[in-house]
Amino acid sequence: MDFLTNLDGNILLWIQEYLRKDFLNPLIIFITSLGNAGLIWIGASVVLLCILRTRKAGALSILSLLISYLINNLILKNAVARPRPWVDVEGLSILIGKPHDFSFPSGHSSSSFAAAVVMYKMLPARFGIPAVILAAAIALSRLYVGVHYPTDVLFGTLSGIVTAVCVCRFAHRRMG
Repeated sequence: MDFLTNLDGNILLWIQEYLRKDFLNPLIIFITSLGNAGLIWIGASVVLLCILRTRKAGALSILSLLISYLINNLILKNAVARPRPWVDVEGLSILIGKPHDFSFPSGHSSSSFAAAVVMYKMLPARFGIPAVILAAAIALSRLYVGVHYPTDVLFGTLSGIVTAVCVCRFAHRRMG
């Protein structure tokens, strides 16, 4: 486990040293803020709910977000209780305010992929593909700003994808 923790920390320090650029910081901070409280995904889901032909996608996106929140933010974050990276990684600086919850898993990543994958599976590609690209940008931004370890983001991403796929399969079986 120490190897993985060291690798996680070294990746963050590498990102800080070689990828962070002053001219990119405002853009990445904006992208990471899009995932705050899942509001962009909740908003997109509500819009989908308001349009008859996308109502099912909106409802399933909201269901996926709720399940993701329950599993990742309420259960896993508190059960694992992993400190944020700036606590343990010497020399790491963060670009945003310090979140007050635990680090594992990344809630931004899980909620982003929980909603985006539903949209990808249920909407035309011209909507689904940009949703997945935005989800990936939000997830990666969490590393750039220094508030999550890579394994937090990886697990959050996988968790969101699995949640979305399960919700879509369940809906397909139940509703046809």
